[in-house]
Amino acid sequence: MRTAQQILTDSAVIAVVGASRDPGKAAHQVPAQMQRHGWRIIPVNPTVDELFGERAYASLADIPHPVDLVDVFRPARDAIEVVREAVAIGAPAVWLQLGIVSAEARRIAEEAGIDYVEDRCLIVERAAAGLTRLG
Repeated sequence: MRTAQQILTDSAVIAVVGASRDPGKAAHQVPAQMQRHGWRIIPVNPTVDELFGERAYASLADIPHPVDLVDVFRPARDAIEVVREAVAIGAPAVWLQLGIVSAEARRIAEEAGIDYVEDRCLIVERAAAGLTRLG
């Protein structure tokens, strides 16, 4: 299992399940900041067509190309199905944002052999490690 820092270092394309169009929400601020630091953000939100200058998709299964990391901004009860979907599309890692914890989601990820992080924030981890994909 890779560390959070290794996952971020190895990932270039992040699918963000629950990405928000509301700039006041973390589900908008976090992916926007990751994008500013060079990660490609693929929003997964069935209620919008586009976010962050990228086409939005209704589900992970609708994304027509591989993703390196699935970042989850959904309640813990929804994270279980998101992790199942991440496994189904072959995503190598899943990250549940700060405040989201699910023993069942962790079990599904571990049984599938994919990396799993929960209750941690992408931008906090990125900043702490001094990571960027720019330049």
